[in-house]
Amino acid sequence: MKLSKLFPQKLKNIYHLMQAILANIIYSFPSRKIRIVGVTGTDGKTTTVQMIAGILEEARKEVSVASTINFRMKGEESVNETKFTTLSSFQVQKFIKKAVDKGCEYLVLETSSHSLDQYRVWGIKYDIAVITNVTREHLDYHKTMEGYREVKRKLFDNVRVAIVNLDMEEPEEYLDCGAKNKIGYTTQMQNENLKMQNNNLNFEIIKADDVELGANYSKYQIQNTKYQIQLLGLFNIENALAATCVGIAEGIDLKIIKNALNKIKGIPGRIELIPNNKGFNIIVDFALTPNALQRLYELVQDIKGDKNTKIIAVFGACGERDRGKRPITGGVVSKYADYIVLTDDEPYRENPKKIIEEIAAGIKNKNEGENFWNIPDRREAIKKALLLAQPDDFVVVTGMGSENTRAVGDKKIPWNDKEVILEELEKKIK
Repeated sequence: MKLSKLFPQKLKNIYHLMQAILANIIYSFPSRKIRIVGVTGTDGKTTTVQMIAGILEEARKEVSVASTINFRMKGEESVNETKFTTLSSFQVQKFIKKAVDKGCEYLVLETSSHSLDQYRVWGIKYDIAVITNVTREHLDYHKTMEGYREVKRKLFDNVRVAIVNLDMEEPEEYLDCGAKNKIGYTTQMQNENLKMQNNNLNFEIIKADDVELGANYSKYQIQNTKYQIQLLGLFNIENALAATCVGIAEGIDLKIIKNALNKIKGIPGRIELIPNNKGFNIIVDFALTPNALQRLYELVQDIKGDKNTKIIAVFGACGERDRGKRPITGGVVSKYADYIVLTDDEPYRENPKKIIEEIAAGIKNKNEGENFWNIPDRREAIKKALLLAQPDDFVVVTGMGSENTRAVGDKKIPWNDKEVILEELEKKIK
């Protein structure tokens, strides 16, 4: 057992707080010299961060980015290989100081609930707070949904602008803050409901009208401006609305915002389509939560329509994380997939076989060996899915996204779903 597990989290958080205070002092509280946009939420954070950065850059602002997948600053970009959405307090403060020294006007910082609870972002002067949603995740750490929501609420303390998804559960919890400027965005709420909420909490509303979801695009309208983005699904319109609200709060013209969003071709590991000459529709996505998987497979089903094609799912679950969601994810995927290949994800120190068994407990209407397989070796699982596929079928590989390593025990093993898929396709699978 790790020594750290002997201490309660509250005690460890005191240590984290001391580190954060020291880091701020050493780097001279750099967040006071740059505008910081914090993005939190269960799903959609990374995509929203990239969209916000794109809008600010289109408006000719100097922007730095720190997200789950990447770090970017002044034309320099690197992959985030740490497996942390938000880095340690010393690393974060060092990054902010570097951004300030390089003349960046903005930092778009993906901010996890863990970093908020552990004071890793203590001392950071957030200017704008954005929340995409709160759905089941990290209950191994936060214990209850109420505790999880409460931690995310900390991001909204003392910000100038609060941006909230009105379509999420209990958005008023985040709108009820001291921000001078509050903006709620929605794709679904009707005008009367919007008026009622607005009267109570006094916020501006940005609503997407005339939504059209295509097989390779998404369209909608805000006020008199029509948008078309090259990202799929209603959830990506929600992400685009969140980014749009940041642009509006910063006085950026809607046409500039439109141009910026249209230029985004895709986000690595987020509904990433893998080109191939087999005629397969291969999708790699980071989806880990029941909500993310539900929305992803709803999208795949909508694209598939009435075609007589199959959906083949390859997925697992991360070790040492919320065990309660595992059978739920199994139930969600089995509702949509014709074939399921359960496999290893990132077990850390947990028994991979046990993880897979807990997911399998939730799988419905599938018979092992017929339309459901348990293949712990992730490469072999992907190979099996590709062997099952026929032209026009959908092969959906989730859980790893664009990650370049897998955490197995105490080791990080080189791995990338997209690369493995392409390698297996090169073997001329028949």
